[in-house]
Amino acid sequence: MDNQTMLQFFEWYLPADAGHWKRAQEQAKKLRELGFTSVWLPPAYKGASGIQDVGYAPYDYYDLGEFDQKGSVPTKYGTRGDYLAAAGQLQATGLAVYADIVFDHMMGADEKETVSAEEDSFTDRTQEIEGPRDIEAWTRFTHPGRGSKYSGFIWDYHCFSGVDWDNRKQEHAIFEFAGKNWDSDVDKENGNYDYLMGANVDFSVPQVVAELDTWGKWYMDTCKLDGFRLDAVKHIHYEFFTGWLGKLRQAAGRPLFAVGEFWSPDLRDLHEYLDACGGVMHLFDVPLHYALCQASHSDGNSDLRAIFDNTLVKSRPAWAVTFVDNHDTQAGQALSSWVDGWFKLQAYSLILLRQDGIPCVFYGDLYGIPSQNVNPVGDGLLRLVKARELLAYGDQTDYLDDPYIIGWTRAGDAEHPGSGLAVILTDGAGGEKKMCVGAEMAGLTFVDLLGNRPERLLLDEEGGAVFPVNGGSVSVWVSEEGVKNL
Repeated sequence: MDNQTMLQFFEWYLPADAGHWKRAQEQAKKLRELGFTSVWLPPAYKGASGIQDVGYAPYDYYDLGEFDQKGSVPTKYGTRGDYLAAAGQLQATGLAVYADIVFDHMMGADEKETVSAEEDSFTDRTQEIEGPRDIEAWTRFTHPGRGSKYSGFIWDYHCFSGVDWDNRKQEHAIFEFAGKNWDSDVDKENGNYDYLMGANVDFSVPQVVAELDTWGKWYMDTCKLDGFRLDAVKHIHYEFFTGWLGKLRQAAGRPLFAVGEFWSPDLRDLHEYLDACGGVMHLFDVPLHYALCQASHSDGNSDLRAIFDNTLVKSRPAWAVTFVDNHDTQAGQALSSWVDGWFKLQAYSLILLRQDGIPCVFYGDLYGIPSQNVNPVGDGLLRLVKARELLAYGDQTDYLDDPYIIGWTRAGDAEHPGSGLAVILTDGAGGEKKMCVGAEMAGLTFVDLLGNRPERLLLDEEGGAVFPVNGGSVSVWVSEEGVKNL
């Protein structure tokens, strides 16, 4: 089976020019040629701030840039027609298209409602601060620009379990609606982390679940989607997506890929979620991201032997989607934890050239982030993605035996001519490591695909060699035939 490589095709600070779907359409052929197999697109529905909205403050799930709502017809990324055209073109080139699903909350309601609510503690939502009183909550979504086209469902306070704003007193607090309870089967941060922001969707209401099921099928059928990235799953009842995905997969008659964002550096949390949801989705390997970030900021003092300890890709590799950075880790975001540029190629080698996990490359690393003066990682990243597509196959042998210099080899296979490689990297001083690729490689000449080392290494009768690496760098050694095949 060929390797899979996902691309997150957006970053937080893209221009609000309604042009991103067109960019995706224009880039489709190139992305497939680069070696990507799937594309994760940002939320496509109208957000609370209209054309300025990145997509994580959903206002109308049925408005894909079709209706004059929140000050614009298009979303930040374009119109409904642009979106459908982009998805279709991406798929026509052989790329799977994954849509971003944001179900935890809604924002930008059209009307206020008077609701009885108690105030809970910000730091422990199980603790009541003040008993029930009437508040004015923005909870009624009538979507006047769309009316009843596609759906006549009206979201009101019955559909939500709480908000964080009382318009009557102009007060910011955690308000839990009277007669409601925060879902118990959610992350236990802050005592109970059901509430995140906006009008908190109540997944215990049958009409809400039915509407989200109906919308999911409409969205899948309308856009011919191949799968989903699921936002903020730690804040949503752990079993909700078991049913939602199960119904969609049954209706579609195909697997439908899914990956959830459970943002926690604690591997136990990810395991708990996977067990609770029945393994219906992959999860992003957040613990690995933090390990990569820490290594990039350690001034060469990180123990690279332990880089995969307590990570999802090591403990449950079949469920791991690995990544270096994403839109949430960018500077200026609440989860900002950016991997320093000098370590980017080492980090991408660790997710792209190994046998476990599905790696996801970040748009900002591929194209740069002009608004933050962040340059693209460059040609080295393109070479790594292509090497994953064509060369990173066969049995893996690890040489994670030194705190400063680690490596591994892939033996190659018959289905991918020229495949097989040796990777050596360091976050400190340069050096070398004796590694064996495999006896079938005996007598072949290996060169550094990244061009960081000039040597031509002749593999011995066991298919091994002493592979060098520069300080604070990575070298990917491949056969001369492998280079020609890229």
